[in-house]
Amino acid sequence: MTYTADFGAVSAELHPADAAERAVMGSGSVGRFVAPGSVTQGRFGLYEWRMPAGAGGADPHFHRTFSESFYVVSGTVRLYDGARWLDGRPGDFLHVPEGGVHGFSNDSDAEASMLILFAPGIPRETYFRELAEISASGRRLSEEEWTDLFARHDQYRA
Repeated sequence: MTYTADFGAVSAELHPADAAERAVMGSGSVGRFVAPGSVTQGRFGLYEWRMPAGAGGADPHFHRTFSESFYVVSGTVRLYDGARWLDGRPGDFLHVPEGGVHGFSNDSDAEASMLILFAPGIPRETYFRELAEISASGRRLSEEEWTDLFARHDQYRA
């Protein structure tokens, strides 16, 4: 997108931290929807992910229509780059283009956090809400139901 006017616009929006929606996963991980695509005009989605010690994460998978990037803020996050699991430490960054196999977890004995960036800003919060609801309700999905859920959210097992 290109801005073509001769003068800048007053268009910035502050989004207070305490106003961001949160989703709690079964592992105790908390996703905070910092800047979903709905507030970035679909350009990107930015999420904070806090994982307690020993929390699982995402098994190896890939996406067809969006990239995903991880920036480790604290602790040690296990990141899968499609070939091997690596220890990501604060300041480390992993970019995964469309089709790239990846995964993450916190296998350490300490809390870890990271920022996850999706581009473009697809409504990834819908997927996170659905996972949180499944976990909170105690529902058990069949293999077919998991496959359907993943396909609806452009997530494919590697």
